[in-house]
Amino acid sequence: MSSVSAARTLWVRGCCVLAFAVFGVPGSAGAQSIGSLFTSLPRNFGHLFTPSNAIIAGAGGGASLAIHPKDDDIARTVRAETGAREHFFEAGSTAGGGIVQGAFALGTYAIGRATHRARVGMLGADLVDAQIVNGVLTQGIKVAVNRTRPDGSRYSFPSGHTSATFATAAVIERHLGWKAAAPFYGLATYVGASRMVDNRHFASDVIFGAALGIVSGRAVSVGHGSRGVTVTATPTLGGAAIVGSIGKRI
Repeated sequence: MSSVSAARTLWVRGCCVLAFAVFGVPGSAGAQSIGSLFTSLPRNFGHLFTPSNAIIAGAGGGASLAIHPKDDDIARTVRAETGAREHFFEAGSTAGGGIVQGAFALGTYAIGRATHRARVGMLGADLVDAQIVNGVLTQGIKVAVNRTRPDGSRYSFPSGHTSATFATAAVIERHLGWKAAAPFYGLATYVGASRMVDNRHFASDVIFGAALGIVSGRAVSVGHGSRGVTVTATPTLGGAAIVGSIGKRI
């Protein structure tokens, strides 16, 4: 199986799990209106400032800062070790792009509206809002930091592709649970790795991008579910690890 086919298979499997979960139970109320997608944004930004989100952002920032001195060494190692396997990560740029993530969010919302399933509509609305909140945060930080990418271009920190895909995964996890979200977290991890292989981002960009995406997804989906898995990035010898813990949602 080619790398592109493998990535598409992972995405399709995730979408199938999502479809089964959301279409299995009809909604009892109308889906969120178009206007409310935007009127809820101030509240969503306010939900960024919670103790659990502060822990996630702090862990991501701390891990990113710890990895930062090793960024150049990690970048050289990644490029040297991927070599012939570089084609495996080709689909990451597309899968994590704003067009794909935005289309997935809007498509989920549109299906919910068209089929009058409130659960699907609310999920889609949160996916849309997550991309907006994440986009504002990511682009704002990019401009403020203005870090040079490994390939010499601008706005490296944080990784937008990584943050966008982790935001999607976080929303799905909040709505449908860890099992439904696992393929999406897998895809997000793949996208983050692909940005390093493509020489577009450093490891610290990817780590903080993951934390930023998770915080964005959690902020727009407050109140969904009672327990869940918190995913954070933790520095390890020569790299970083993604770890999770189960606890009450905030």
